[in-house]
Amino acid sequence: MWFARFPTELAVEWARSLGSTVWLAEDASEACVYLPHSPAVPSVPGVSLVRLEQTLALDGESEGRDAPWHYIVATDVVPAQEVDFNAWYDNEHLAGLAAVPGVARATRYRVVEGAGPVYHASYDLAQRSAFNGPAWLAVRGTSWSSRVRPGFVNTRRTMYRRLA
Repeated sequence: MWFARFPTELAVEWARSLGSTVWLAEDASEACVYLPHSPAVPSVPGVSLVRLEQTLALDGESEGRDAPWHYIVATDVVPAQEVDFNAWYDNEHLAGLAAVPGVARATRYRVVEGAGPVYHASYDLAQRSAFNGPAWLAVRGTSWSSRVRPGFVNTRRTMYRRLA
């Protein structure tokens, strides 16, 4: 699967031409799309394209509900903490966030081609309020989370909404 981030001004044009869901950053700073094949990326400053390999996908508490919100965390991790980081994500963090009311799906990927943070996690939200609500913050506030999070580097966190 391919993931492209691009300037907002391309969002409507790409939405029409790619036939895939286009996500617009909540602050309107960028847009993104997931594609099953490598797209013909225009030579435009700010377009970023990476190939992702899915490593874990979990249905959320709100599986099957419309999910107009898409939250992404992309990060690298210091090498000394990589084993603990992956164990934390796979055994505690992703499942914990998937269980939060309002989360429809939680997915982890690893970038296998292209530049940018190696790890990519996405959360499809049926309710925007699920993000940073009490249940979400409880998952983020575990002792394991506190131990792992200082090892994050080059981290990008972006909330998107589906482009109508």
